[in-house]
Amino acid sequence: MESAEVDAYLRRIGAEWPSSATGAALRELQVRHLRAVPFENLSVHLGEEIVLAEERLVEKVVGARRGGFCYELNGAFGALLTALGFEVTVLAARVHGEAGRLGIPYDHMALRVRTTDGGDWLADVGFGAHSHFPLAFGERGEQADPAGTFAVVEVQGVGRADAYPVDDLDVLRDGTPQYRLETRPRVLEDFVAGAWWHRTSPDSHFTRSLVCSRLTEDGGRITLSGRTLTTTGADGARDVRELGADDEVLSVYRERFGIRLDRVPTVRNPDVSG
Repeated sequence: MESAEVDAYLRRIGAEWPSSATGAALRELQVRHLRAVPFENLSVHLGEEIVLAEERLVEKVVGARRGGFCYELNGAFGALLTALGFEVTVLAARVHGEAGRLGIPYDHMALRVRTTDGGDWLADVGFGAHSHFPLAFGERGEQADPAGTFAVVEVQGVGRADAYPVDDLDVLRDGTPQYRLETRPRVLEDFVAGAWWHRTSPDSHFTRSLVCSRLTEDGGRITLSGRTLTTTGADGARDVRELGADDEVLSVYRERFGIRLDRVPTVRNPDVSG
């Protein structure tokens, strides 16, 4: 990324250029990203192409002022962090589903970030409702966060007859596994098949529902799912209302998420139950 692109990205998330790539700077960048750039799957339902190339992802987030799902958001955020002097490694994960089932390979993408003050962090701006701040990568105890109590724990001998430890890590929120993280370094291109599956398969939750969600300034969350607008306060109180006309829906996308659309997205696979 060129200096002008970094400047534009920082303006997009309302952040200053950090004096150095420290853990404190990373915390500030992550929470501001979560507040400014929504987690959304609108491209899936608008028939828009999703290209996992750094320049295309940055253009979508910064130039088009859109959001995206994990590959897009963490791909763009990783590019920003690298340009700011952080050491970034892309990692693959599989999301924990119902009955303990794991998602497809390359189901999720997260970032391992090393800082100039010796920190080693798990940064993730692409998992929807998740930790507001990066998690200490090497810490195996509980980690307090405004979004709950998180933990990064080792997975022991999963699926192996010899029961030797493996390198995978489970990321937990309030004791519930969120995703299983590999520690082997990956590159953005490794996730092309996963992104294709998530935007085309009738079994993908991204093709079965619409979502646009971001963290709010008070630590709560605002989510538009189809025509249902849910506002959740930092205390967990929820306000749910159904939107009516298309103009009202488009106004919420514009005013609450900064997304300007010329038509209301409709679910790609409306006959597939979620």
